Amino acid sequence: MSFLTAVTEDRRLSLLLVLCETPGYTANAFLLRDAIDQIYGHSASIDQVRTDIAWLAEQGLVTSRTTGDVVLACATPRGVDVAGGRAHVPGVKRPLP
Repeated sequence: MSFLTAVTEDRRLSLLLVLCETPGYTANAFLLRDAIDQIYGHSASIDQVRTDIAWLAEQGLVTSRTTGDVVLACATPRGVDVAGGRAHVPGVKRPLP
């Protein structure tokens, strides 16, 4: 596994973990970018976060909608299971026990 792949998988897990801690399991891409930077040390661009949200949505781990320039993501039950280590999706790092 390359370093870039490891960072991407960890960033996706970080996004899911943050969503699991937010009211309604929902946050916008700008807040998610700031949270994964402050909490998990991922210095990601807004484009990277939006791309990750789209990828997570394709996997059924989040739902997303766009209003103007704002992308909202909401964790699905499957996304919550992946964040909690109860399910695994290739492309998302497994959380440590």
